[in-house]
Amino acid sequence: MATSYETAALILIDVQEGLDEPRLGQRNNPAAETNMARLLRHWRERSRPIFHIQHMSTEPDSPLRPELPGNAIKAVVAPQGAEPVIPKQVNNAFVGTVLDTRLRAEKIASLIIVGLTTNHCVSTTARMAGDLGYDTVVVADATAAHEQRSYDGSHHDAETVHQLALANLHQEFATILTTEQVLSYAN
Repeated sequence: MATSYETAALILIDVQEGLDEPRLGQRNNPAAETNMARLLRHWRERSRPIFHIQHMSTEPDSPLRPELPGNAIKAVVAPQGAEPVIPKQVNNAFVGTVLDTRLRAEKIASLIIVGLTTNHCVSTTARMAGDLGYDTVVVADATAAHEQRSYDGSHHDAETVHQLALANLHQEFATILTTEQVLSYAN
């Protein structure tokens, strides 16, 4: 299926203040939010569909719990007007939410996914989107990851985690593009 950029929905996943907490470790791609904002501006200027996904954690130690300041969507991509904000409680933006119902009601077949973090909620949502039959694009430089400890205690830097998450999605669940590529295709 070819991506229809004119009708594609921009999905912004978990672009929340709490994901900047130092205890989460080093993060790659400090320009991710700037690129998200560029895409959001482009979608708004063309009145294309936009969906904000907000993680409402139930985990006791999560900075994304609804009652904490870290739950707030970052100002750089804050929803405006009637842009929907879809709350979720798990990594997948389709599980336990109205996202799929809303997309299908609006006859949206193509998704442009950006947000945080590449290897968690972005990846999980992109995988499900692909499995549900959506033509899915993940924007590599409008996503970011944190460093990770592996099951065996080994350390993986944030850029490696990010790149491997994208490699695992590419051509299986989604197409991986850059912000510049999406902007040029979506004119």
